[in-house]
Amino acid sequence: MASVTITQCAVLAGGLGTRLGSLTEATPKPLLTRGGRPFLAWLLRELSRFGVTEFLLLTGHLSEEIERAIPTIQATLPRWVSISISREPVRAGTGGAVFHARDRLREQFLLCNGDSLFDANLGALLAAAAADPPDTVGRMLLRQLPDASRSGVVTLDGDRVTTFQQRPPSGTPGIINAGVYLFRRRLLDSLQPVCSLEADILPAHAAAGGLRGTLADGYFRDIGVPEDFDRADDELRALRGRRALFLDRDGVINVDHGHVGSRERFEWIPGALDAIRHASASGWHVFIVTNQSGVARGFYDQAAVNDLLNWIADEARRRGGTIDDARYCPFHPDAVVPEFRALSDWRKPAPGMLLDLMRAWELDPARCVMIGDQDSDLQASAAAGITGYRFEGGNLLAFVNPILDKVL
Repeated sequence: MASVTITQCAVLAGGLGTRLGSLTEATPKPLLTRGGRPFLAWLLRELSRFGVTEFLLLTGHLSEEIERAIPTIQATLPRWVSISISREPVRAGTGGAVFHARDRLREQFLLCNGDSLFDANLGALLAAAAADPPDTVGRMLLRQLPDASRSGVVTLDGDRVTTFQQRPPSGTPGIINAGVYLFRRRLLDSLQPVCSLEADILPAHAAAGGLRGTLADGYFRDIGVPEDFDRADDELRALRGRRALFLDRDGVINVDHGHVGSRERFEWIPGALDAIRHASASGWHVFIVTNQSGVARGFYDQAAVNDLLNWIADEARRRGGTIDDARYCPFHPDAVVPEFRALSDWRKPAPGMLLDLMRAWELDPARCVMIGDQDSDLQASAAAGITGYRFEGGNLLAFVNPILDKVL
């Protein structure tokens, strides 16, 4: 079965930012500092939660400043990602920027605006797109607003986007384009060297029946609008305190058949995928922390562990959730493989894996919980300052639901 995880995202980062006046004379809008770091760093951080590892910044205005900022942005991110630049040769518009990057875009790619952040469950978009019919060009995230007068609105027939319309009168509810898309490469056939994605391209694809939408909720800010720019400074800091669910693997996510190192031996615990989806949709980070002494014992290697963890994350996205990140410990003091014979502070009951994720993702331990099936899991969570719960079987969603409701 094909992967639903999309690893590439192109980011529209070439706008002039004229509404922000002197702030963008020497600094590109996506590099303006909000919440203590460049806005672009927040955007890339959130997208990386859903498996994006390759960012292509579509630049124009002050492109050199964005290129110089890449190492600084990478240093703020909790996961490694590649970041590169595609510079438009002329003021090309949003569609033109994509056109000029066409040789570097994959068969499927995400596209988003570099000046707006929609803190939504992107897993829902990935899952829906995986089931789209072959004639679909793309799928876009949409928001329902009680007052849509600040934006253009779209109309839907089921999940098919049928029309794009001008801004409605003040106080009129409507569905707006949230500026996050998943496109198939055939979109490129309709682009021109200078064109607007929103005005020229998407309405035509909607009229032809090739554009679909996923409605989503969540925090949204467009820093190109002065009032949103001011609000974002305090609001973005809250993302560093996002609630986090730590899950042991064997015995919690999958049935513990003893040193499970392949998909063939992997059996989901009932309700595990639903629990992950529910946590993701509720705005939680979801992390896996797992002892993998099977590597030390020579049953499988680290490549097998990583392959299985990547597959688990992909299956979670297929069901509309995500695994934000994972840690595993391959060491054991009685290892058969010499290079893994060691006492490690990552091996539970030591808290190293949890502490490393907490550091990388800037977590508040008071807003974290750990679910495990062994005493060592609970000892590790206690040592990390995280509340732990012992899962003794049954349906994981039913077990997790009341726990998630306790954490504010």
